[in-house]
Amino acid sequence: MVYNLITFCLLFIIIFIIDYFFIKRKYVKKTKRKKKKKNELMEITYLVNKFKLDKDKLPMNKLVIFISLINALIISSVASIIFLLKINIIWQLLIGFILLLALIYAMYELLGKVLERRGYKKNGI
Repeated sequence: MVYNLITFCLLFIIIFIIDYFFIKRKYVKKTKRKKKKKNELMEITYLVNKFKLDKDKLPMNKLVIFISLINALIISSVASIIFLLKINIIWQLLIGFILLLALIYAMYELLGKVLERRGYKKNGI
């Protein structure tokens, strides 16, 4: 049990650091360049479109950190659960895929609801 907890923590920290620097670098590069076509992070675009959020009001620096935390939590949770299962590899992959999709949907739904309650919703809608 301790081994699984240590594995989860190490995976979480490593994935968070890698994800944060890739997302942050990608976001900073795209905001510094002045292109006609705006490329945004897929997670932010999903949240803005689904929950009708005002992109200008969103605290982007904090949001990038939360997105990295959510991604690290999802990936390390699924990996830890799959490592615990001692079943056939096909079943592990199937359970992992279903769990991954469920956690992505649930975590980003929670983040969107929190952002809505904090008042980042577009006015007039």
